[in-house]
Amino acid sequence: MEWIEVPDEGLKLRDIRRITKRDQAETAGIREQVENIIAAVQEQGDAAVREMTQKFDGIWVENFLVSADEIDEAVTYVGENFIKILEEARDNIQQYHERQKQETWIDTFRDGVRLGAKYTPIQRVGVYVPGGTAAYPSTVLMDTIPAHVAGVPSIAVFTPPGKDGKVNPYILAAARIAGATEIYKIGGAQGIAAAAYGTETVSPVFKIVGPGNAYVAMAKQLVFGTVGIDMIAGPSEVGILADETSNPAWIAADLLAQAEHDRRAAVFLVTPNAALAGAVEAEIERQMEELPRKDIIADSIKNYGKIFITKDRKQAIDIMNLIAPEHLEIDFAEPESYVEHIINAGAIFIGAYTPEPVGDYFAGPNHTLPTMGTAAFSSPLGVYDFVKRSSVLEYNQQAFVQIADKVAQFADVEGLQAHGMAVRRRMK
Repeated sequence: MEWIEVPDEGLKLRDIRRITKRDQAETAGIREQVENIIAAVQEQGDAAVREMTQKFDGIWVENFLVSADEIDEAVTYVGENFIKILEEARDNIQQYHERQKQETWIDTFRDGVRLGAKYTPIQRVGVYVPGGTAAYPSTVLMDTIPAHVAGVPSIAVFTPPGKDGKVNPYILAAARIAGATEIYKIGGAQGIAAAAYGTETVSPVFKIVGPGNAYVAMAKQLVFGTVGIDMIAGPSEVGILADETSNPAWIAADLLAQAEHDRRAAVFLVTPNAALAGAVEAEIERQMEELPRKDIIADSIKNYGKIFITKDRKQAIDIMNLIAPEHLEIDFAEPESYVEHIINAGAIFIGAYTPEPVGDYFAGPNHTLPTMGTAAFSSPLGVYDFVKRSSVLEYNQQAFVQIADKVAQFADVEGLQAHGMAVRRRMK
């Protein structure tokens, strides 16, 4: 891992962005390929999706929709014990997200003037679930349950098939438990295109959520406007604030847990204690050898692992707020006392017994989080991402008469005569 000795005067945002920068995946080559995929799906529908599934996933799929029998088979394969784990996780996630629901309201603001907001669930959403080097039933739960809580009536899951033409059974079991209404064996940029524009057998959605590789991220970016999206998610990341009271073996394990996601995953340790940093680095080298994904981890740690040595805890927090990590673990002594000072983080994990994997799978808050520093201006996925808010306005005649001339004058100033006349005609 690269060590950065933070000067007494600290670092500025532009310094942090340079130090933590990852090569952006949105190259011109990826954009061009994805544009071609999207155009083919728009023009040729199912035929294009089948050809691309053969090309990219190595399997010809005649019927994209997963059958009820396939889901039943998956549930049996997963087994009763893991089904119970999925159900408990679902209940935790649902309970947390119920707190995010907002109710339609309308109030009297002035005599004769009623104003409010109407909350309406998006009517159909697509949930993208990655395949590739790992299966993610947790993503199914995290991205489907908030939509279900929001009242979305139609939730379609899109995920790539395996070489056998089937969807990973853990994904199928999680989709059933989470409340998905349809599951399609379509992945990659072609999956995003099918969700956004529809095909002969896939009805289009109004919003797409969920993470994916560089091609999926680019596809989401390109279809935005036709449909809504949750975010353009980059590779995962964790930042850990630690001091002399921290257990270096535990800190190393948490950094490794994030690094195993992706070769471009980033891990940040920020500490005022150089001795701890050295102990953590030694533990990383030791523990890495025990892990089956050590090649992926090694690339992540080598290229995107950073250790910041600060003069004190306050400076450590300042650095972490500039990094704005997706996941932030506070492992200082009396960790809860530092939460109020955290400004930028997707999710905050307090104390040594709240490692990031607890949030990934089980605690309840959403694990679909802003990455690449975007936690400075955006939020975790939630119920609010699956509803629309409409403003509600009502004036009675008396209230209208009192403000009509002022509205007409506004229209005159802006040179919009028809706006003014729409008011003045009601005054005659």
